[in-house]
Amino acid sequence: MTAAGNGAQAESGTPLLEVTDLVVHHGQLRALNEISLQVFPGEVYAIIGANGAGKSTLLRTIAGLHHPTTGSVIFDGTDVTRLRPERRATQGIVMVPEGRRLFGSLSVEENLQVGASYARQGPWTIERVYEMFSWMRERRNQLTAQLSGGEQQTVAIGRALVANPRVLMLDELSLGLAPVVVQRIYGMLPQILGTGLTVLLVEQDVSQALRVASRIHCLLEGRTTLEGQPADVTADQVEAAYFGLADATPASPPGEGSEP
Repeated sequence: MTAAGNGAQAESGTPLLEVTDLVVHHGQLRALNEISLQVFPGEVYAIIGANGAGKSTLLRTIAGLHHPTTGSVIFDGTDVTRLRPERRATQGIVMVPEGRRLFGSLSVEENLQVGASYARQGPWTIERVYEMFSWMRERRNQLTAQLSGGEQQTVAIGRALVANPRVLMLDELSLGLAPVVVQRIYGMLPQILGTGLTVLLVEQDVSQALRVASRIHCLLEGRTTLEGQPADVTADQVEAAYFGLADATPASPPGEGSEP
């Protein structure tokens, strides 16, 4: 699945989510340094970077789980920077956290009911999740602690969907999962996007991010090193941005900037 074609269309409109000059500290450590981004309706925006780059901190700050030192988070034209996480969820910002964070002592259906407890009006219900993931209906009374990692990740996505988000944030979707399971989960994205959702995801697997994203944003030690559409950046630029090897500014089109 590729969403690269969605980015050019989306950027002609107004951003659904806008982060401006975001600075976040963990104690004395500056985890994010003046991060800015715009996510447009209907696109898949991927945050890439190595461990410790600040990717999860960025998502958690947008979700309201971390408080920024400075900067702002604007959602659908409204400043939500100081809004509590549950208020952001009811407005449509919902996150699937790293490591799934399911309630292992609860059944599949009970975990989905947790998501439904703060749901907005919208197309997603527990029944619709069962239609999308048919195996869940048969095992809805099974404890999630007894599921495989891929099955748990799917339940975590279902729990987020029944909240009827406008922006679905996926943190390290493929972490710890077999490649075949990762491909199966990413294969669900077209159906999810088809309901009008916007996706903001964190992904360490750069090749996977490049395949599914309309735009990518690379972080290194809490700062932006690259941002653009996958078609506009080279493999060398992505590698330089990811590891901090050199200037990763997207190259000019052939013929521009060269001397006669």
